[in-house]
Amino acid sequence: MKEITAPSPAKAGLTLGLIFGLIMIFETIIGYAMDIDPVSYPSFGLVLNFLNCLILPITLIYLGCTNFRKMNGGFATFGECLKVGVTICVIAGLVSAVFMVVFNAIFPEYVEELIRKTRSVMLSSESNMTEEQIEMAIGVTRKFMSPFIAIPSTIAIYAFIGLIYSLIIGAIVKRDRNQSF
Repeated sequence: MKEITAPSPAKAGLTLGLIFGLIMIFETIIGYAMDIDPVSYPSFGLVLNFLNCLILPITLIYLGCTNFRKMNGGFATFGECLKVGVTICVIAGLVSAVFMVVFNAIFPEYVEELIRKTRSVMLSSESNMTEEQIEMAIGVTRKFMSPFIAIPSTIAIYAFIGLIYSLIIGAIVKRDRNQSF
């Protein structure tokens, strides 16, 4: 007789995490191809942030948790939902961060153009920043674009996003074996 094994929460989140990461890559490529950047078009950056930090994580974590629950015979604990959600976001953050490092290495002019535009926005009459403050801000931006900082910080940010949403969604979706329908 064949023994049925419970699915792994990490494996359940892997596919959706890859999909989420690929969507973020696609957004970057579209923005680059159409010459739309968040500095020149703040509404574009707002839409991307809204999608990548709210809509997509919530949707994909919910789908991942409910899919895991179906694969697990209709049951999912709170902890398993947390694992699924955090896995989705960590994988997405990893895929996105690695892509951005490779993208910036292939197209260094893209980063320089963004920094140049950012500097011009900071120098505008609406900004009250001194030249020294602007140089410091640009320096910090360059440091955060280095692979040794960009990859871990992106993963940490998305892990935190995944944790927060998984806490909420896990509380809604969970169904323990001793819980009645």
